[in-house]
Amino acid sequence: MVNPNDPAFAVHLNGSGGPIKGWVVVDSLYDGLAMGGVRMTPTVTEAEVAGLARDMTDKFTMAGLPIGGAKGGIVAEGGDREQTFRTFGRTVKPLLHGGIHLGIDMGVTPADRAIFFAEAGYDPRYRPGVADMPIDWRTYYEPLIDATGHGVGVAALAALEAGGRTGAGRVVVQGFGAVGRAVARFLEDRGHTIVGVADVAGTISADRLPVRELIAVTDEFGTIDRTRLPGEVRTGTETDAWLDVDADILVLAAQKYALNASNVHRLRVGLVVEGSNLGSSDEARDKARAAGVTLVPGVIANIGGAGSAALAVTRVVPFDLEAAARKAWVFDWIADRVRRNTRDLLEIAAAEPGDPLTVLLDARRRERG
Repeated sequence: MVNPNDPAFAVHLNGSGGPIKGWVVVDSLYDGLAMGGVRMTPTVTEAEVAGLARDMTDKFTMAGLPIGGAKGGIVAEGGDREQTFRTFGRTVKPLLHGGIHLGIDMGVTPADRAIFFAEAGYDPRYRPGVADMPIDWRTYYEPLIDATGHGVGVAALAALEAGGRTGAGRVVVQGFGAVGRAVARFLEDRGHTIVGVADVAGTISADRLPVRELIAVTDEFGTIDRTRLPGEVRTGTETDAWLDVDADILVLAAQKYALNASNVHRLRVGLVVEGSNLGSSDEARDKARAAGVTLVPGVIANIGGAGSAALAVTRVVPFDLEAAARKAWVFDWIADRVRRNTRDLLEIAAAEPGDPLTVLLDARRRERG
């Protein structure tokens, strides 16, 4: 019997013209299209990729975008990085040309994407049956690198407003990659105080962290150079020490299930916003909600990057706008969807017991058709 929760299809990648270990999971198709990023880590599994693909389906459903969800995963096993992505491109070529757009995610850079696009002979500007994109993918997408952080910041502000809070809040950002840095700048620019930041080396904190100074000493992978920290910054290496920083808002912007059943009891904040994919486990969300914590899930807050790409793949973007106006249009579109979904989620949570996300997802499915 067919399980309705199973993905549309999953492909195990062994490599074409070279070895590779990985998967592409297409959770759903909408008019024959699906998309999602490619993750490369030493520990990625097919189950993780499938969960992320389902997350993409939910994101696009929540945003009302006419495309399904997919995800790729590559097990990082060392060796020649360029050859890995050339092999990946050759292997997934039929998928790319068949309506499955694959982009970047954890461990995969725009340069890696350019390699596998080129090896597959894939150019997202062109697809039979739809108008051509008048600009190349890099020109379109690179100016939108902060779209995810922007959307996460909008979700935080919308949740604070819904809760009646008008003053400045103290913020901890768990993860200081592209998303963490962007949301830290966004919230600081709007009067909030960043009091804690975590990266792979641990947690740093202060009464007020100077965000731009921190960004200046952070590498492309989100690791902060401890030897160049400004004065009066406290450092710690204890696992999950970011949970112990006195704050009002926690932004999860790093690994899967950072907030989980074993650490959720340490939460000190009243608001959690997921800026990462699957930032909290289901059990952690349930426990946080039962404890009175407001949590905005990633399928609402973390739509910026995926949404920006999907807007182009589905040709929703008004490409006739000049570059600055086009960027503003995309950022406004993302912010509008995030703000609406955050407000609706919290209204449902206040009106009835249970998981408000399930109720809202059902409503959005009906709206999209």
